[in-house]
Amino acid sequence: MRMMRELSKVAIVLFAVTSFADAFVIISPQVQRANIQPITKIPKTVRLFAANTDSIVRSTPTRAKPRTGLAQKLLDIALSSPFWKLVLVPQARKNIVQTAEANGIQWKKSYEWLESQKGPWQTEKKLNYDFPDYYRKEFHAYADGNLCWNAAIEQELASRAVGARNFPAHGADGEDAFRSAFESAIIQQGGTCPDGGIIVDLGCGTGTSTRRLANLFPNALKLVGMDLSPYFVQVGQSLLELAPKKEIEWVSTITPDDRIELRIGDATNTNLDDESVDVVNLSLVIHEFPVEITLEVCKEALRVLKPGGQIFVSEMDFDSPAYAAQRENALLFSLLRSTEPYLDDYAEGCEEIRNFLVANFDTVKITAATGRHYAMVATKKVDPFSDVTGVLQDSRFNDEGDYIVNDTHLKVWESKE
Repeated sequence: MRMMRELSKVAIVLFAVTSFADAFVIISPQVQRANIQPITKIPKTVRLFAANTDSIVRSTPTRAKPRTGLAQKLLDIALSSPFWKLVLVPQARKNIVQTAEANGIQWKKSYEWLESQKGPWQTEKKLNYDFPDYYRKEFHAYADGNLCWNAAIEQELASRAVGARNFPAHGADGEDAFRSAFESAIIQQGGTCPDGGIIVDLGCGTGTSTRRLANLFPNALKLVGMDLSPYFVQVGQSLLELAPKKEIEWVSTITPDDRIELRIGDATNTNLDDESVDVVNLSLVIHEFPVEITLEVCKEALRVLKPGGQIFVSEMDFDSPAYAAQRENALLFSLLRSTEPYLDDYAEGCEEIRNFLVANFDTVKITAATGRHYAMVATKKVDPFSDVTGVLQDSRFNDEGDYIVNDTHLKVWESKE
């Protein structure tokens, strides 16, 4: 029984990689209080690499390798067993809800409020759409993955809990500090949207990142949030219509914005016109793709972006000491992989993804956003026929090779600071 309790505590991190995600052009007070030091310029240690060099990614420490062998196979088998799904997963869910409530996040009250509202989740238990095979996995410990109402209703609740774990000093407002850290890093690297610009947020979930982009860029004409899950999109549309208030009905205040449109769509085939978009945003989503899908998404972004348009990427950084150590822990990382089917693929494919962007874009800038996440801005070439190779500017590590942002994430066994 004690072992089960310890495993369930570790399993809290299952939900810490679910959907995260995005405040204003200047660094928010929350981020400043979290000891995130603003990067006012790229350090002199910035690494510059042409796209045709062999050293694009050699500036960072070697990340932990994926675990193999008999012991790892046995562990993977154990985590796919009925014991895991029927005993440990429910206990892990109970723990993450308790963690949320302990940090002032009203998970139960908010869930009950939204579930009681008039919506398709009350009448349509299953939605009939065609989904690619890779998307039918059991993401985030839900039997139906992203294809169920429960996952959609809980996404923003889990995201608030994740934020509290990443920035525990801020308690229930930890997610605001967390997402603001990405936004600040993007702006500092030249991320922008022109007046009257169009932003597309791929893998938007219920629209948290889309709504924050609308606040970040009030000069944007239109923001399109696109997600493959009809459940997430319909919950997101309902939240925009219901406009709940923080601590009264929901875990955050949601303000309707006529510029925002949420739609069901495939990030690899958006059906948008060529060169019609100014910004493509990928917020904490590509770790849920096989690498080949991520590359297809990047190709689609390249197609729809106008010359000089930009991709914003916010993601886990497996070059960071925090995630490198986590990956070296066989049990802990196996627990993570059991709910994030493509996490190993993502960790191994980060170099390939960056190299693709450098080869096809003008500049690619990457820096640390938190102690275990990066923010990247890739700018499309103005002249598509230019033979000038792309350049990678990597400022995640200082002269001494240290990650430039301290990790504030709670320890696995902690529920609050």
